[in-house]
Amino acid sequence: MNLSTTAESFVYFSMRFLAALLLFTFSVALPYPVLADVAGADEIGSIKNFQYKTALQSSQSAIGSKLDNYLLTDHKGRSVRLSDFSGKPLVLSLIYTSCYHICPMTTRHLKKVVEKAREALGKNSFSVALVGFDVQFDNPQAMISYAKKQGVENADWFLLSADSDTIDALSKQLGFMFFTSPNGFDHIVQASVIDAEGVLYTQVYGEVFETPLLVEPLKDLVLGRPKPGQTLLDELVDKVRFFCTTYDPSRDGYHFDYSLFIGVAIGATIILLGLTFVVIELLKGRRLKNS
Repeated sequence: MNLSTTAESFVYFSMRFLAALLLFTFSVALPYPVLADVAGADEIGSIKNFQYKTALQSSQSAIGSKLDNYLLTDHKGRSVRLSDFSGKPLVLSLIYTSCYHICPMTTRHLKKVVEKAREALGKNSFSVALVGFDVQFDNPQAMISYAKKQGVENADWFLLSADSDTIDALSKQLGFMFFTSPNGFDHIVQASVIDAEGVLYTQVYGEVFETPLLVEPLKDLVLGRPKPGQTLLDELVDKVRFFCTTYDPSRDGYHFDYSLFIGVAIGATIILLGLTFVVIELLKGRRLKNS
């Protein structure tokens, strides 16, 4: 057998071996995804829907609950109590720092809406906190790194972490469901709005949500409720701001609407002119009667 024949035989048997290997691979691997996709699709879909419905129900049922005074750790390693945030509303978002898509998208959008809310309601009118719920990795250093990547390291946000027991208890009170998955964690995407007394006021859902869904509850808490020790004049000013701060869909932002004052001024002018006319007519009638 010459060298050419040997080479041809080698190529022939190699191709047969490769064909057999490919046939074996497809015969073993293909049926499973197909069966899972066809026979088990409804079952898988119902499980996912059940999990989502359960998570949403848990989240909604938590509204109105008074949160306990949990001990947390800030980005500088200092102990922080949840009661330290009392006195003004708190927007609280639970994330995990190793998340590569959903959490970063949520945080970046939350930043945009928070900026609009602070522009409308005042820079220090409410607080914002991120809480890392992956207790294995979400330490102060990880929270700082995450905040820098999302552009909120200088946004006056609180970057918090805690131990496992605290995270479990806090997430339960917030109605925040999460569990481990091949991708890291599966969890409901929500921002919790907590009032000045530490009561869960409402939940805002989704990675990208409409601006009023967060700003309107904050507006109600910041301007719509009287504050302890507030003077009557300050309360009146807040009421005016509450009714005159309106949402402009064209620019997706809030502004102070002066049309209310214009309407009041026009109405007052009409009433004043009407009263003046009545008084003049009464005076004329008296003069005619006296004469």
